[in-house]
Amino acid sequence: MNFIVENYNWWRAGHLIFVIFWMAGLMFLPRKFVYQFQTKPSSAASQALILQQQKLIKIILNPSLVFVWVFGGLLLLSVGGQAGSWMVFGQTSWVIKLVSVSMVTAIHFYYLAHHKFFAKEQRTKTEKFWRIMNEVPAVLAIIIVITAVVFL
Repeated sequence: MNFIVENYNWWRAGHLIFVIFWMAGLMFLPRKFVYQFQTKPSSAASQALILQQQKLIKIILNPSLVFVWVFGGLLLLSVGGQAGSWMVFGQTSWVIKLVSVSMVTAIHFYYLAHHKFFAKEQRTKTEKFWRIMNEVPAVLAIIIVITAVVFL
C-alpha cells in the first residue's frame, strides 16, 4: 500500500493525461456522427466516416477509458491510504464526482452502441440530437473538474 500512496502524483498525472484524451474523443465522436448525417448512406464519404469512427474508438476512446479508470482507482486507493479511512469517500463532493464519472462512462458505451448503428448505415437519432449529445461530455467534465479541484 505504501507504493500506491507514495506515487500519488504519478497516478494523478496518468489520470489527467488519459482524461484529456478520453474527453477529446468523446467530444469528437458525435461530431463524426453529425458529419455522417451530411453524407448519403453507403457513399464513399459515409464509409470513410465509419472507418474514422472505428479508429477513434479503437485507438483513443477505449484505451483512454481503461487507463482513466485504472489511474482513477489508484488515486482512490492512494487518497484512502493517506486519509487512513475510507469514510472520506462518503463526502458529497466525492459522490458527485463518482456519479458524474459514471455518467461519462455510460455515455461512452452509449456512443459505442450507436456507432454500431452508423456502421450499418442506420441513423436512429437526428442530426440535432447528436449536436446536443456532443456537448454532454463537456458539461459533465466541467462538473467533475470543479468538484475535484474546488471541493476535494
